[in-house]
Amino acid sequence: MSAVILSGLEISNDIRNKLKKKVESMKQNGLHPGLAVILVGNDPASRIYVNNKKKACEEIGIRSFEYVLHEETSEEDLIQLVETLNEDKSVHGILVQLPLPKHINTDNVLLKISPNKDVDAFHPFNVGRIMIGDYCFLPCTPAGIMEIIHRTGIDLQGKECVVVGRSNIVGKPMAMLLLHSNATVTICHSKTENLKDVCRRADVLIVAVGKPKLINAEYVKDGAVVIDVGMNRLENRKLCGDVDFESVLEKASYITPVPGGVGPMTITMLMKNTVMSAELSK
Repeated sequence: MSAVILSGLEISNDIRNKLKKKVESMKQNGLHPGLAVILVGNDPASRIYVNNKKKACEEIGIRSFEYVLHEETSEEDLIQLVETLNEDKSVHGILVQLPLPKHINTDNVLLKISPNKDVDAFHPFNVGRIMIGDYCFLPCTPAGIMEIIHRTGIDLQGKECVVVGRSNIVGKPMAMLLLHSNATVTICHSKTENLKDVCRRADVLIVAVGKPKLINAEYVKDGAVVIDVGMNRLENRKLCGDVDFESVLEKASYITPVPGGVGPMTITMLMKNTVMSAELSK
């Protein structure tokens, strides 16, 4: 029996429609959510992400402020812009597109974003709140994944969940959110021994390592939920995930495709965080 394919696109459209209605109502009450995106340099992938965020803002009715700075922009000038946006009452979310040029210390910049406008949830203050389970904003990709899992109707309580990848952006916060749902969580990484055996225990397997088709059917327990966060481009320019979709499709109960799975959810959760920040600003 083939797995149910979890369309992040469909779930994302549903959430965006609800956000659109909410923003219309907020605007009638004199509150117009605004998101500022800062792009330093001309990295083509970053440019695509920024354009997608801009389109999502337009679709939902969020005011979009875009700041494109030269590759040579100094750390001091970037921080000065962030601090100006912190004080700007028309801006409810600030996002600095990563990666930044090598001469800029990313941690220094992220530290300067007001935690109340940190809609990416990268500020140590917000990271700490996620750790203790008392949070406002969640990192966008893990939040999107939780939304996808909830839509399956699966109760995570007591389930064995395995997260492959320990990045600050996906792996670590993902593990925390699963723990807050009373799952039993294992985090795997490049030094994990017997990765295949650990993955095979998972009722829910989440893969975020950036290695094309790393996980095949041999890594997956019968009936597992498989969430693929990877986005890799093969030599033939085709996109693929960290999971070998075709082989796992016959073994899992649910699986996310690439593209069209976790990807669309990430930007949608960013929009949700921006709207929430505007509400909290009152």
